[in-house]
Amino acid sequence: MRILITGGAGFIGSHLCERFLAAGHEVIAMDNLVTGSLENIAHLMSHERFRFVLHDVTRYIHVDGPLDAILHLASLPSPVDYLEKPIQTLKVGALGTHNALGLALAKRAVFLLASTSEVYGDPQVHPQPETYWGNVNPVGPRGVYDESKRFAEALTIAYHRAHGISTRIARIFNTYGPRMRLNDGRVVPNFIRQALLGEPLTVYDDGQRTRSFCYISDMVEGLTRLLFSDYTGPVNLGNPQEMTILQFARLILELSGSRSRIEFVVPTDERTRDDPHVRQPDITLARHILGWEPVVPLEEGLRQTIAWFRARLQQEGRL
Repeated sequence: MRILITGGAGFIGSHLCERFLAAGHEVIAMDNLVTGSLENIAHLMSHERFRFVLHDVTRYIHVDGPLDAILHLASLPSPVDYLEKPIQTLKVGALGTHNALGLALAKRAVFLLASTSEVYGDPQVHPQPETYWGNVNPVGPRGVYDESKRFAEALTIAYHRAHGISTRIARIFNTYGPRMRLNDGRVVPNFIRQALLGEPLTVYDDGQRTRSFCYISDMVEGLTRLLFSDYTGPVNLGNPQEMTILQFARLILELSGSRSRIEFVVPTDERTRDDPHVRQPDITLARHILGWEPVVPLEEGLRQTIAWFRARLQQEGRL
């Protein structure tokens, strides 16, 4: 197959590039490098079946030759990014998705949208099944990301209904692993960086909000199975093992061997406004139609992630 991955130099995108190359496919990674990094795909650049294209998907997308599949991962998923670049976030979700779908239509390619658990907002149903419509504040600071993905889902299914293209929608829950950015701003890189540098682990409020963490290899497996399925509706991909942020902070301290303390803080910026109080995927559908569920234990995945962050900090001379 010949596969285009938008956001291919990003965290999840770069791992997908590796997966499809290992399976014998030809891969085109497209990225504007706003949040992606060439470091993530540097080891792939000499591969005969890999090509990188520097391009912003909010502009018209042209790819020579046939395409069998398009995985649309281009996005600004971190609060640090979408609060700093709110209009760009909306544009990549709207214009970027429209351009990628237009290319899928022209090439008659299968189209997979990387959506997000954030479409559920601060949920009033727990755990969250795909049938739940969500509780999103469209004019809150997080709305630029949440609504960009909700619109992208609506546009994707509209192209399926109006043009008959083969579409997939993955609602991705918290994913972690090597190649996350040190300054990503989300809880996994924040806590690991703070622990390794001996800084206090900053836990917002009382630390009782919950999250569920899925290791990158499990997520790549789920996305791959979804791509090769024939299911057009949204599918939750994530780890149903839920834990509080305070429990997670203590686990990071234990696994990293850090002597850092936990510091409870009341956030004063907009980063946590409308922040979900709970987050846990109902993956009944993924188990049924994909035969998929996470297999990497949290402790094992975190050990690998901590080792990668430690190596990066040493490389930068910070350890």
